[in-house]
Amino acid sequence: MRIIPAIDIIEGKCVRLTKGDYNTKKIYNENPVEVAKEFEEYGIQYLHVVDLDGAKASHIINYKTLEAIATKTNLKIDFGGGLKSDEDLRIAFESGADQITGGSIAVKKPEVFESWIKKYGSNRIILGADCKDKKIAVSGWQEESDLTVIPFIQNYQKKGVSYAICTDISKDGMLKGPSFELYQRVLNDVPKINLIASGGISTFDELPRLQELGCEGVIIGKAIYENRISLQQLEKYIIKN
Repeated sequence: MRIIPAIDIIEGKCVRLTKGDYNTKKIYNENPVEVAKEFEEYGIQYLHVVDLDGAKASHIINYKTLEAIATKTNLKIDFGGGLKSDEDLRIAFESGADQITGGSIAVKKPEVFESWIKKYGSNRIILGADCKDKKIAVSGWQEESDLTVIPFIQNYQKKGVSYAICTDISKDGMLKGPSFELYQRVLNDVPKINLIASGGISTFDELPRLQELGCEGVIIGKAIYENRISLQQLEKYIIKN
C-alpha cells in the first residue's frame, strides 16, 4: 500500500481544513516545498496536492507551487482542486503533476472527464469520490449531489478509470479514524479498482488495517502535521513493505 502525504494549498501556503470547511483553515507551513522535501527525506515517494483556492474558484490557481515542488523533489505528485477544463489539465501536467484527480468535473461534466480518460489514460486520471452520507459531494465539498458513491465509482470503472480516491467528508480532519466500513464495501462491490483511502487517518495502527482491506494507497494529512503519525514510522513502514 502506497503512503501518500497530503499538502493542501491556500495562497501558496500549506494548510489543513476540517470537513472541508474553509473557516477552519490552519496554516502549518508557509513553504510547501520545505514540507515536500522533508517527506522525501524519509523515503516517501508520492504526494497528494490539493489546490484549495482552485477548488473554490473552479480553475487551477496554485500551479506555481506545484511546479516548485515538482522541480525541487522527485516525488510523484497527484494534483487536484478546481480542474475543470482542458487548459487546467494542460497547466497541471506541464507544471509537474504525474496524475490529476477530478471530482466535481466527473459529476457536472462527465463528457469532459471521460475525454480526459481517453486522452491521458487510466494511469494518469484519478476519480475523486468524495462523499458525505454516501452521497458524492462537489465544488470543494460545498455541494452534495444525488449520486451514491459506489455506483458512481462503478460507472467510471466501466469507462476506464482504474484509480479512485475515496474521502468520507465526515471523517476528514477529525483524527478519529477512517471509514473502514465504507472502504470494505467499495472494495467488495468494485473489484479491481485501485482504491486510495482518504480522510480521518489518526494513528499508525490504522495503516495495516487499510492494507489488509485491500486499499492500494492511503492519503495522510493532519495526522502527520499534528504529530499523531511520525515520518519515522512511515519510513519504517515503507522499508518493511
